[in-house]
Amino acid sequence: MTAVAGERLVDGYALVVFDLDGVIYLIDRPIPGAVEAVGRLHAEGKAVGYATNNASRRSSEVADLLTGMGVPARPEEVLTSAAASAELLRDRLPAGAPVLVVGAEALRAEISAVGLRPVSRADEEPAAVVQGYGPQVGWVDLAEASLAVRAGAPWYATNTDRTLPSDRGPLPGNGSLVAVLRTALNREPDVVVGKPEPALFATAARRAGSGRTLLVGDRLDTDIEGARRAGLDSLLVLTGVSDVPELLAAPESRRPTYVSFDLAGLFDSAAVVRVPGEPEFAGWSVDLTAGGLTLRGAGRPLDALAALCAVAWSASAGPQVRAASPEAEEALAALGLSV
Repeated sequence: MTAVAGERLVDGYALVVFDLDGVIYLIDRPIPGAVEAVGRLHAEGKAVGYATNNASRRSSEVADLLTGMGVPARPEEVLTSAAASAELLRDRLPAGAPVLVVGAEALRAEISAVGLRPVSRADEEPAAVVQGYGPQVGWVDLAEASLAVRAGAPWYATNTDRTLPSDRGPLPGNGSLVAVLRTALNREPDVVVGKPEPALFATAARRAGSGRTLLVGDRLDTDIEGARRAGLDSLLVLTGVSDVPELLAAPESRRPTYVSFDLAGLFDSAAVVRVPGEPEFAGWSVDLTAGGLTLRGAGRPLDALAALCAVAWSASAGPQVRAASPEAEEALAALGLSV
């Protein structure tokens, strides 16, 4: 039994929204198959979107980055947390209202683009404060934001990612800068727009009209949880951060609708599975023992994963799995599980 009974997963959705890092590219190189998958979606006339917590680039800059990698993208297909924050503020504030911006020039540009007026000082009586990552953000910026929030301005954060990736390793992200204000103000932001909060994906889904939206991501704690909070179906691809052990231990709030090894699962029903399955599923059976889970049988590794999820999630069991057959050993190895 496959996830979609022989039909292509992508055919059930009007819009496919991709996370970027870990799904479309890793740092600065496209993930194998990503260029072909996006090109195929465009060729078939399927609506495509990209959603990223990055607030330091405008949508046009992200589109240029993707296109330069060979992944065709238009600015209107890209939704950043900066753009989503600006759209949210536009809907809540009168035209021309002053907004104190803490972050990169891209965030200021997005605020201007929706008809609001970016300002830098609390004494300009901002109607809101919006905070995003910017490499030049310093104490003066945070001090002005602190004063404005204490004076009553609502505080919006584009995202709360603690770190951001670099070729030198993780670096402080916007969440680390938000933590400075959180400490100074002894309170949380009024609104967090980026993943895993639902606003980013909800904004993307509205662009699909009445059709269904599928979110494709590689992280359970941001992409998949964000999709669930927004009421969207999700596909976890195992090309980035989250792996099978993390999936088996995932709380309900971080469980995807489907799993595939890569983006081939969008088009090939044999390369994707709906999770969870059943304890006895497509040639596999899983038993709960004192030592964890025991997998026996034969079949596709992804079907084995669906059966493992069924038992692990129902029993809150950890990712310790034992193989009871040579075929089970091969499946667990394919899933990256120790045997």
